[in-house]
Amino acid sequence: MQAHPNTVDPSEIAKFEAMAAEWWDPHGKFKPLHMLNPCRLDYITQQIAGEFDRDLTAPKPFEGLRLLDIGCGGGLLSEPMARLGAEVVGADAAERNLPVARIHAEQSGLQIDYRHTTAEAMADAGEQFDVVLNMEVVEHVADPLAYLTATQRLLKPGGLEVCSTINRNPKSYAMAIFGAEVVMRWLPRGTHEWSKFITPDELFDLLRQAGLDPVDRKGFVFNPITWSWSISDRDLSVNYVTASVKPG
Repeated sequence: MQAHPNTVDPSEIAKFEAMAAEWWDPHGKFKPLHMLNPCRLDYITQQIAGEFDRDLTAPKPFEGLRLLDIGCGGGLLSEPMARLGAEVVGADAAERNLPVARIHAEQSGLQIDYRHTTAEAMADAGEQFDVVLNMEVVEHVADPLAYLTATQRLLKPGGLEVCSTINRNPKSYAMAIFGAEVVMRWLPRGTHEWSKFITPDELFDLLRQAGLDPVDRKGFVFNPITWSWSISDRDLSVNYVTASVKPG
């Protein structure tokens, strides 16, 4: 089988390995993700339920679906997906994240297949999923198109990919880098590189080039007054999320 290029950026992996022990500390370096997680989960569950005609009021609405959480980190999304009944594989190129994820899943009584691997390696091995969660990863890879092509290969025909990232504009620099890293000190300086941010139109174009059909995009908007996140149909100026389907 033809080998595909590895899009992992070693310098990006090192950043997250340095913070691995703090994944489940809601007041630690991943505080922004803990705050954003309910908003992310709301979008993800609605998209999966709509695409696969699932009833979210059922005890395990995602039973029978095989789901990949690529760039899973400590398992902040893998665990709720497993609770909803999905067969979950959590994959991460940062090896130090995985013992943290495995221990927390075991303590939570959840069976999740955590792997130290890459999207390209899994695609070359012929892995297939109904759903790929690709959240806050694409802005950290060396070659976004090659990476998105690998995630497309991992989807079954008719499968769903949910991909979130950060827009590239002065506002995103002010909030995602200066605000989060310098003012609030939520993240270590250098966690994000503004030049790697991707606009919504650019991401839609990359998804299409990768062989996916983009079907939706929304913004994740932070309100500093209520100190909370919400989903927006219009404001994609900083954090945003997309849904795409593999033609089948």
